[in-house]
Amino acid sequence: MKVQDREHFFATLAEKCPEPETELEHTNPYTLLVAVVLSAQATDVGVNKATKALFESVDTPQKMLDLGEEHLRDYIKTIGLYKTKAANVIKLSQRLISNFNSQVPESREDLESLAGVGRKTANVVMNVAFGHPTIAVDTHIFRVSNRTGLAPGKNPLQVELKLEKSVPKTYLQHAHHWLILHGRYICKARKPLCEICPVSEYCDYFKKAAG
Repeated sequence: MKVQDREHFFATLAEKCPEPETELEHTNPYTLLVAVVLSAQATDVGVNKATKALFESVDTPQKMLDLGEEHLRDYIKTIGLYKTKAANVIKLSQRLISNFNSQVPESREDLESLAGVGRKTANVVMNVAFGHPTIAVDTHIFRVSNRTGLAPGKNPLQVELKLEKSVPKTYLQHAHHWLILHGRYICKARKPLCEICPVSEYCDYFKKAAG
């Protein structure tokens, strides 16, 4: 994708959705962290269903420890890998209390020291909770970046680093969410909805298909 096309690409997405937000429901940085950990290999819709009742009463690391791993499992048993995820949530809650004064840390290094937290999860928390211009490359962003020619790469880290360089700085803060939403609802995996795509004219895939 040409440099000038990237500007138009994000300007169009920004116009359609000026203030994009995560679709994971949360009440504070801690519940956001838990929700993102639970969302690995699961849908946001499925996580929100499982955490709706949980977050009504559990919104701090101490409350999570008081709830206990067994009861946490009962809340999230509809989510894939729920036993492993429950164990990780308890472990990360313990570490937040002992190492971070019960507060979710802001740095990637500290976040990745928590159980169940990798680079992608850390990037989401840094972006949503603390406003850092990070990009968490999930399957949607990976697909959109490669398909459109925006930031082609062989793995998520390659795509992330390319996006950090190629996304115009004006749009870097919200790029993560625009790309996820675009991949989730328009640039779908099996059948992209090119006929209603607002940025198809800048897309390498569409240009090849049309040509």
